[in-house]
Parts: sequence; structure tokens; C-alpha cells
Amino acid sequence: MFDGYTLSELGSILAMQGFAGLILFSVFVLMALGLAIIFGQMGVINMAHGEFMILGAYVTYLCSHIFQNYLPGLFSIYFFVAMALAFCASGALGMLCEWALIRHLYKRPLDTLLATWGLSLILQQAYRTIFGAREVGVSLPDWMMGSVPLTDLIEIPINGLFVMALTLIITAAVGAMMYRSGWGKQVRAVMQNRVMAGAVGINTERTDRLTFGIGCGVAGIAGAAFTMIGSTGPTAGQLYIVDTFLVVVFGGAASLLGTIASAFSISQAQSAMEFFLSGSMAKVLTLLTVVGILMLRPQGLFTLKVRK
Repeated sequence: MFDGYTLSELGSILAMQGFAGLILFSVFVLMALGLAIIFGQMGVINMAHGEFMILGAYVTYLCSHIFQNYLPGLFSIYFFVAMALAFCASGALGMLCEWALIRHLYKRPLDTLLATWGLSLILQQAYRTIFGAREVGVSLPDWMMGSVPLTDLIEIPINGLFVMALTLIITAAVGAMMYRSGWGKQVRAVMQNRVMAGAVGINTERTDRLTFGIGCGVAGIAGAAFTMIGSTGPTAGQLYIVDTFLVVVFGGAASLLGTIASAFSISQAQSAMEFFLSGSMAKVLTLLTVVGILMLRPQGLFTLKVRK
């Protein structure tokens, strides 16, 4: 596998793939943060999470065209507007789905899996009807184009640096909401003991709806980031849903630190192996490794200790 490469070339290749892995890591983290909120805190297996991400990507695509055609003078800042709108659109759709569908299925994980899988098929067909079956891409502002050279062989794309900075900000915001805010305390109280939380005055239904909406909204921001590294199509979300569930389960469903560590490990492993092997073989080896570790530690890398 390493035949024909000098140590210097191998070092440069691993460094380049490492930076590529950091961009994939950023998308994984943004996707997994929303899923960790929904699955880890609410116990809902949301198979439509990828479609909420793609909604954010399509919102970014629409913003790109609107600003490019009607507001060219503000095109350099359109991406920030697109991220805000992607969060609101995906979050609003998530709250609507929670009210219409999910709230009737709590404590029934297999039913939520089937229901959200059906929801994902409906959303895919809706995207295909509205936007067409062909994949679409966005135009990036000039300041996002190009790369920053580190050495003669290593260059870092500017849009990748932006995605990584965005991931750090969103992760810090989610961490602050979950562990430093009153809303986060309510979410954790409902997760640990719903009946007692309701008895002390917490509106559990409102908390559930807001939690599901925020989880889907974060997926929408992941969709906006996704447009920088890939094209958007009706079924593009399904390419990431398995990896995202793998990240959440491997890291520990209710652990923010575990989600980040798991996303970093899986993205770096896949990125490095994809250069020397095929993409499918890299995924197979990564999956086998994660499954083997979970057989030894089924609770994931990190777990939260709660009273039962």
C-alpha cells in the first residue's frame, strides 16, 4: 500500500489527507450534534436527519442564486444569511414534524425509526419534485476561494478553514446551551425523569418540541456547510446518515465530548484510508473497527453517569 512513496511524500500525503479529514470531521460533527441532541437526549431514532441537512443545503443554494441575481453587491455575505435561514427552515420543519408525528411515538423507538424513515422518503420526493433530480451546487464568494500554502506540497483550502471555524463556534454554542443554560437543564431533567420534571413545573411537551427543532436546525447548518464540499441532491443526505449514527453511537449517545472524539477518529481514519484504498473499502474497514470496539465497550467511548 505504501510502496513507491518516500517518507517525505508519505508525510505530505498524510498531512493533506489529515486536513481533508478535518473538513469531513466538521460536517460529521455538525450532523452528529443535531442527532446527539435528538437521539441522545430524546431517545428518538431520526432516520430523516439527513433530509433536514439537505433542506439547509437547498436553502443555501436558493440564497446563492437570489443574492447573485438580485443583490450582487451583498453576495460576499450571503453565506451568513443562508446559514441563519437554513437553521430556521430546518428547525421549523423539525418542530412541525415533532408536533404532527414524533410526539405520538415517544418510548417506542422502533416505531419512530419506521416513521422517520417514511418521512425521509417523503422529503426526498418533495425535494425531487421542487428542485429536480439533478444535483446542484452553489457559488462561493471570492473571499472563500483559493487556499493557504503551508509548504511547497501542502495547501489548505480557505473554505475548509471557514467550515472548521464554523464547527468550533456551533459546538461551543451547543455545549453552552446544553450545560450552561436553563433550557439545557430542562432537557436533561426531562431525559432523566419525565414525570418528575413535569411535576416540578417543566413543560415537557414544549421542551421536546424545542429540542427536536434545535437538533434539526443544527442539521440545517450542517447542510449549509455541506454545500462547500459536495453537490446537493434529493438523496445526498442518505450518504451521511449511517456515518452520523455511527459517530453518535461510537462516542456515547448523550456525550458531547464523545461525539466530537468519535467524529474526529472516524473522519481521520476514512480520509487516510481513502487515499491508499477505495472509498468503499475505507468505509468497510472503519465500520469493522468501530463494531469491534463497540463489542468490547457497547456504551461508547464516553458515557454520562446518571442515577437510575
